[in-house]
Amino acid sequence: MFLIYDTETTGLPKNFRAPVTDTDNWPRLVQLAWQVHDIEGKKISEGNWIVQPDGFTIPFNSEKIHGISTERAQKEGSPLLDVLEAFEQAVHASTFVIGHNLIFDWNILGAEYVRLNRSNALESKIQVDTKDSGTEVCKIPGGQGRFKWPTLAELHTTLFEVGFEGAHDAFADVRATARSFFEMVRRGDLVLDPPDGVEWPAKPLSEVINQTHYESELEQEKRWEAQRKAQKEAQNNETEPSPSEGSINSPSADSTPQPPLGSKAPPVSTVNPAVDTPFVHLHCHSQFSILRSTASVKALVEAAKNDGAPAVACTDLGNMFGAFHFTRAAKEAGIQPILGCECYLVADRHQKKFTRDFKDYRTQPVFLVKNLEGYKNLSALVSKGHIEGYYYKFPRIDKALIKEHHKGVIALTGGLRGEVPDLILNQGEEAAEEAFLWWKEIFGDDFYVTLQRHGLEEEDRVNQVLLKFAKAHNVKVLAAQDVYYIHEKDWQAHDALLCVEDNNPVSMPIGRGRGTRYGFPNHEYYYKSSQEMAALFADIPEAIHNIQDLVATLEPIELEQDILLPSSTLPEGFDTEDDTLKHLALEGAKQKYPTAEGELEPKVVERIEHELGIIKSMGFAGYFLIVQDFIDAAKEMGVYVGPGRGSAAGSVVAYAIGITNVDPLKYDLLFERFLNPERVSMPDMDIDFDDEGRQKVIDYVVEKYGYNQVAHIITFGTMAARSAVRDVARVLELPLQEADQLAKKVPENVGTTLDKAFEEVPELREIKKSDTLAGKTLQLAHTLEGSIRNTGIHAAGIIIAPNDLLSLIPVCTAKDAELMVTQFDGKVIEDAGMLKMDFLGLKTLSILKTVIEMVRLIHGREMTLDDIPLDDEKTFALYQKGGTVGTFQFESDGMRKHLRDLKPTTIDDLIAMNALYRPGPMQFIPDYIRRKHGQEEVDYPHEDLVEVLEPTYGIMIYQEQIMVVAQRMGDYTLGEADILRRIMGKKKMDQMAQEEEKFMSRATAKGIEPSLAKEIFDKMALFAGYGFNKSHSAAYSILAYQTMYFKANYPAEYMASVMSHNMSDLKKVTYFIDECKKMGIAVDFPNINTGIGRFSVTDQRIQFGLNAIKGVGAAAIEGIVKERESSGPFTSIFDFAGRVDSKTCNKRVVESLIQAGAFDELHPNRAQLLQGLEEIMMYGHRKFEEARLNQTSLFGGTQGGASMMEPKLRECLPWTQIEQLKRERDVIGFYLSGHPLERFRHDRSLFATHKLSENTLTRIRDREPGSIVGIVTSIRRLKDSKQRPIAFMKVEDLEGVIEVSVFSECYDQYQGLLEEDNCLYIKGVMRTDRGAPQLMAESMDRAENLREKHQKRVCIVARLETDRASQDILDELESLFKKHKGEAQMEFSLYSQASERPLQLRARNVVIDPNDELLSSLEELLGEDSIELRTVAS
Repeated sequence: MFLIYDTETTGLPKNFRAPVTDTDNWPRLVQLAWQVHDIEGKKISEGNWIVQPDGFTIPFNSEKIHGISTERAQKEGSPLLDVLEAFEQAVHASTFVIGHNLIFDWNILGAEYVRLNRSNALESKIQVDTKDSGTEVCKIPGGQGRFKWPTLAELHTTLFEVGFEGAHDAFADVRATARSFFEMVRRGDLVLDPPDGVEWPAKPLSEVINQTHYESELEQEKRWEAQRKAQKEAQNNETEPSPSEGSINSPSADSTPQPPLGSKAPPVSTVNPAVDTPFVHLHCHSQFSILRSTASVKALVEAAKNDGAPAVACTDLGNMFGAFHFTRAAKEAGIQPILGCECYLVADRHQKKFTRDFKDYRTQPVFLVKNLEGYKNLSALVSKGHIEGYYYKFPRIDKALIKEHHKGVIALTGGLRGEVPDLILNQGEEAAEEAFLWWKEIFGDDFYVTLQRHGLEEEDRVNQVLLKFAKAHNVKVLAAQDVYYIHEKDWQAHDALLCVEDNNPVSMPIGRGRGTRYGFPNHEYYYKSSQEMAALFADIPEAIHNIQDLVATLEPIELEQDILLPSSTLPEGFDTEDDTLKHLALEGAKQKYPTAEGELEPKVVERIEHELGIIKSMGFAGYFLIVQDFIDAAKEMGVYVGPGRGSAAGSVVAYAIGITNVDPLKYDLLFERFLNPERVSMPDMDIDFDDEGRQKVIDYVVEKYGYNQVAHIITFGTMAARSAVRDVARVLELPLQEADQLAKKVPENVGTTLDKAFEEVPELREIKKSDTLAGKTLQLAHTLEGSIRNTGIHAAGIIIAPNDLLSLIPVCTAKDAELMVTQFDGKVIEDAGMLKMDFLGLKTLSILKTVIEMVRLIHGREMTLDDIPLDDEKTFALYQKGGTVGTFQFESDGMRKHLRDLKPTTIDDLIAMNALYRPGPMQFIPDYIRRKHGQEEVDYPHEDLVEVLEPTYGIMIYQEQIMVVAQRMGDYTLGEADILRRIMGKKKMDQMAQEEEKFMSRATAKGIEPSLAKEIFDKMALFAGYGFNKSHSAAYSILAYQTMYFKANYPAEYMASVMSHNMSDLKKVTYFIDECKKMGIAVDFPNINTGIGRFSVTDQRIQFGLNAIKGVGAAAIEGIVKERESSGPFTSIFDFAGRVDSKTCNKRVVESLIQAGAFDELHPNRAQLLQGLEEIMMYGHRKFEEARLNQTSLFGGTQGGASMMEPKLRECLPWTQIEQLKRERDVIGFYLSGHPLERFRHDRSLFATHKLSENTLTRIRDREPGSIVGIVTSIRRLKDSKQRPIAFMKVEDLEGVIEVSVFSECYDQYQGLLEEDNCLYIKGVMRTDRGAPQLMAESMDRAENLREKHQKRVCIVARLETDRASQDILDELESLFKKHKGEAQMEFSLYSQASERPLQLRARNVVIDPNDELLSSLEELLGEDSIELRTVAS
């Protein structure tokens, strides 16, 4: 009746859904077992056959699973035909065929029937798969709310609460499957329909099954399980790690994941063999194998050098990211670098669609570079793996690509994941040898066998077969060690790194399948010494010696080269780039320096000729022409280009041909600060474009030079000190609260390392030494710090190559980039010969572009940035007031203070202040201000320096000044002076001594006193450390001035533009709206009838930009504005809903617009609109569709049913103010129509010691007492290490925000107050030792309770002018005091024209309740500014 069967095979198919006729896909049958049972579950017959291999071998990995080797099968097995004939007898005696994951076994037998050209006896039988019914029995959670298929072991354990002996032996699996099948039928989990023509019992089958038929088997399984547990406990006791090894995640060894059995470390001879040649490692991975290796390039090279190795290879996984860094480090260490890559090989790199049944299968061969041709080919191979073969996170290549790019490349069989070893383990020797011969055919003598010995039995089997192949086909063998970390002790850090990438805890067991994680099998993957490797391969000495022969064939590869410039298209009549540049410079100079005669002044010609001479000698004319070309193109496309950036603004040639827009002659800018023939380096022209137009320029460059010649530059994100601690803490399962506290103990200073942190924070140092989980976290984080965590692309850098990038450097792709991306980062890309350009998007230029367009539309004034006068009185007046909020460069609080003191009157003042306002030179700002205003005498060291230092009142502010001083005092050329400036700036003391001697001798030769020469040199050295690049300061100060010009002259337009370009940062929008209020500019609510996407200006009032509303997309607003412009303003929300397309302006969009107040003009009750939104949208949909289809409505109207009556909205109370404000904040990001704290302004001044402004927070001392009044905007609730509730709240007031920590005792006492939107008074201790200031709460109360609870401490002071103190006012005051009796004091400040000072009068008999109603009445009676509250001694 019931046939239960199972198979064991030579492996798994590549595609589980392939037809059985694809016999190459389906593995071979190794074992077939079955049982036949009657209707009650009684066993009638059984069979257990091993198949004798015929034309195939059994792979090692399959043998490990089922225990049947090729040798055993040959000895014990039977011919396939005999096995199938015996099986068919059981099939014919059965109606149902049962199995667990039956489709696999069905296909295995089906493929064997095809191979024998024999009909399949199973095809007429009814199939039953126990995994299907078992899924509901086991209920193992899976994705999307579904359950996972259970394994047979999981099903058996769920049904019987016991496992079974001999899993993955076909006969044991059959017995377990039979028990599971009959038990599920007996329980009613599996119901079978009676088949036609078969005698079937009258009662349900669940009542027919007799459990006694398998009870004895279950009892035996329970005894076996007890034995297994006892053996495991005994084994654990024997293998408990020594205290010196420790556990990776706790002091005890219980949770340390142990390597699988059979993976012990390889035996090493106790007698050290003689090492006649140093070992060269050919299979090393660096940190550029992202999150797979802990070895830095520097550490790898250092390990090789310390071992005396003449060479070392770097073969990172799938990339050549570190090739340049590795090559440079190796050469500096005097070691030969061997470039390589461990690639991901697939059958077809273009195949990108896979399923659970057809997975992406990758092997990992290793390639080394033999010569320059090999470098280019491997580079192309790896690049195309990224460009053409990238899938999931793997850049994949295939054999077609290898065949195309194999010349000059050495191929190694690689480790266990190499193609040939993988085939040996998983498909058998025949398939492996076929692949081996392919590699031999393609690479010839450049194909090598690599033998590895990390103590794995898989390696022993692979090595045995590889040695046989090597001997048979005359291929040399090499010893190899797979290196992923440098020292053996680093294995724990490496294991933690693997868990960081896969987001698994270290405590999870290593293995395959459910409930396990990826990890290395043992601790042997470190950089082993020559002696260790010689001991490992003492039996195969040629494997060591052959490496030396391989290394001898390698040619040196030089990756460093001069910049390869793209060739420029020369105009007709010009033969060289230098002639072209000269022509453009002289012609352009005539426009920049016009004269009445039309000829250039001699000083201009002289400067241009001087610069051109240097440019020609350095070979950079082509560079200037390339930059000038795309800048001209940008301007033609209407893209705004910055005036210059960095030292490039010091070039008259660049100014003349339109690259920069700052006159170097006017501002005394030096060319040698930009290009110095005595300091040969590429010119650095970083170009600013408006951030919306930047991409247009890049597109132009791509179109001009070609897609394959332009690329982004890769960046590498590394684990900083804090993030390393957090990452390790997470995988070690350190409690979240402890992890947060531990990470915050690491100082947050820029450039902080854990080494510095341990030095500066003794507590951290002690924790690291401790035998605790926190200590282990710091130890491992210390090792992992600096590991590369991810890749990105440089925000501005673009590479332009003279030809196809794939022939020059390795490239890759990035998720959000259309262009290719270099595999070398910005630190080395120019050294690799690539022309790097920085295309920077500058928001300031976009702001200026927008405001100029607004000025044109509103005021009818056509203008460009060049039209802005640099002496505008209103502009400087605003600078003198410090009104720089929203402008470029000068808007910080500190800068505004200095500007108010300085009272700048010229651009030069701004240039100087821009240069001085930085750490270091900031100390000279007061001197500069006093000297400008004549309050301090200006002192010049020497009369020859008056001209140089007079513009800056005797202070050396600029690097250019230091260069000119060196030129005038020490007869330095400007080139020499630039080198001197760099030496001084970097404080290179050995070179400083040489320069001082040179300067002194030259100065004294000019007749300068030695003491004065020494004094001048020392001053130069002092200021060189602070001196700023004047060219950059001048360019950016002019740009800053242009922003201030518009703020001073077109304030509404300018602020609207600023907010339009900051809509993604709602905190900034809030800040700028506050600035508008201070400037007296009204900012109107969002308005559906006047608003557009960006902020706009109408009648000098700023209209809120609708795109700034959360949940409202640009497409929706574009549609709304378009409809409004074509058909007029909306008359009601129903009119709106009927005219806009609900596909773009959907319910969510309308909901956000309502909450933001955009419909207030049409209907002020927002609550009522939101309540009726469903009805509004339904009406709108019908109306819109009628208009679209041009149908007549039910009421006889046409073209949209104009006569359709608008529904009446249901009555609804308006929101309270706090509810309305909360919803505004939800969609706008801030409170627009008010602020919940405005009613508590008196309470803040009375009871809060701290306001949350940036100025206040920066002055806070650690552990100083503090109290605030603020509103809770967010709460995170957590548990501390003792599982007690704690919370972290964001609390804001009218000026800023702070994090408030509420620990367990405070939490328990005040948890009823811990809700969002509560206005609270919080008292506690300020903390600054954990980064940003925090308030550690000790007590809290509702803000509205403060005055009532503390009346005795409150005094109301009323300002009263005697000439206004009428009897009516006095009577009204008396009435108010009687109505609001309490305990607060009342005081009057009486002002009289007869007295200069006010008279203070205490109302002794008046005690009042200072509630909101009283204060409001007093303010209404006496004026809002006439009432003040203060505290008095209680």
